[in-house]
Formats: sequence, C-alpha cells, structure tokens
Amino acid sequence: MAIPIKSVPTLKGKEAEIFVKKAQQAYNERGSIDLSKTTKAYQSILKKAKI
Repeated sequence: MAIPIKSVPTLKGKEAEIFVKKAQQAYNERGSIDLSKTTKAYQSILKKAKI
C-alpha cells in the first residue's frame, strides 16, 4: 500500500519576509564556540591515561 505524500507548508507574503529577516539576523549575530578550555581538559585526561 502506498504512503500518501504530505503537502509541504510554504511561507508567502508578510510571513515569508519576516522569516527571511529573522534568519538573516540570526546568521549575522551568530557566535563562535570557544573550545580552548575543553581542549585543555581533554589533553589532561589523555596525558593521565598515557594515550
């Protein structure tokens, strides 16, 4: 028995514009993740384990 294909919702008009603005704002304000602290912790663990 075939599974019916569900329709995909699409944004139109004002909702689409708002979505694009929010997506662009989130992209421009994205932050970076500082892994220096965790890297030091991992190195310490591996050093103690002699790996």
